[in-house]
Amino acid sequence: MQIKKFDSINVVPFIDIMLVLLVIVLTTASFIQTGLIKVDLPSSSAALEEKPKKEMKISIDKDGKIYLDKIEIKREDFQAKLLTHSKDTPIHLFCDKNTKFDNFVFLLDILKSNGYENLGIVTTHE
Repeated sequence: MQIKKFDSINVVPFIDIMLVLLVIVLTTASFIQTGLIKVDLPSSSAALEEKPKKEMKISIDKDGKIYLDKIEIKREDFQAKLLTHSKDTPIHLFCDKNTKFDNFVFLLDILKSNGYENLGIVTTHE
């Protein structure tokens, strides 16, 4: 019995597999890039209009002054001004690290007692 030498490799099946993998990669990459699948939604007369939520920024500087969206507010007026905003509005708390902890607790006490639960404390990364 004579042994047959392989002088060449049949690359056609390899090319077929690579083309299938290329199609899979290109298809999934387009979904990852856009982040979502585009859908043309139908219209409805009963659909609710959802307004985009505006975030509320509350800041305390090192002197204990309170700012609501860059406007200074007195401590005694803070609760009345806060109640003009919806309770589901996202709130971001910016507090200077050199201010008294009492100022921070004052804000949290008013926010929690009035049912504001969507809170975030903003910090920096070292």
